[in-house]
Amino acid sequence: MRTIETGEITRNIKEMCIEANHFLSADMEQAMKCAVQTEESPLGKQILGQLQDNLGIAGREMIPICQDTGMAVIFLEVGQDVHFEGGSLTDAVNEGVRQGYTEGYLRKSVVGDPLIRENTKDNTPAVIHYEIVPGDQVKITVAPKGFGSENMSRVFMLKPADGIDGVKEAILTAVRDAGPNACPPMVVGVGIGGTYEKCALMAKHALTRSLETHSEIPYVRELEEEMLAQINKTGIGPGGLGGTTTALAVNIETYPTHIAGLPVAVNICCHVNRHAVRVL
Repeated sequence: MRTIETGEITRNIKEMCIEANHFLSADMEQAMKCAVQTEESPLGKQILGQLQDNLGIAGREMIPICQDTGMAVIFLEVGQDVHFEGGSLTDAVNEGVRQGYTEGYLRKSVVGDPLIRENTKDNTPAVIHYEIVPGDQVKITVAPKGFGSENMSRVFMLKPADGIDGVKEAILTAVRDAGPNACPPMVVGVGIGGTYEKCALMAKHALTRSLETHSEIPYVRELEEEMLAQINKTGIGPGGLGGTTTALAVNIETYPTHIAGLPVAVNICCHVNRHAVRVL
């Protein structure tokens, strides 16, 4: 049994909130650099160049890479041999978000009630997803999610007879409907299977997977590659102003489902696709 002080969780999440809002992850940075080289539209190439300039300024001057610093989404993979001391784990996570957003001078975008809509003034509470896994480590993924792209999310409760062609059309429908509103070039997270809420969770989690890796399931890998090619043929382009780079990646997760259903969720993220990962 390994003991971890909850204060360590708070400290790391505080730092990760600041990191994710100021710097692209290495895989996203590489994808953006490649996009500048491969974009065929002159205007699209210009937009991508401007986005690169923005990212450079953000890093040098410690200015958030986007004014919408998002709602903090936290994935915690907790080893079953870990024991926490020092208080509530959930409280520790939210304290890390509070410190990160206040001390990092990040925009506070969370309201305490969805209808009364009074700002909590510290960007808490976070949305926290826990998973118990083997081992004695804790993997923390902090993924601030802006709502320009979040509002473009879709869930499709398809019929099993719709099959893979129905899945493809659902993904393309979500992307076409999003158009410029998701701040392309986008990353498209897709969850297929499970239940209504499970597919949505998979789609969100898929956004945190490195763009340099593909699904280990052969047909899913092929689907990721095909959907990326099809999305980039839509012509939406960087900033929604036309071009051949509408998406940087399509990441898909799957899960067993019921004989009567085929749930599909699409969660789109903007060109920064913020996330930071640490293992304690």
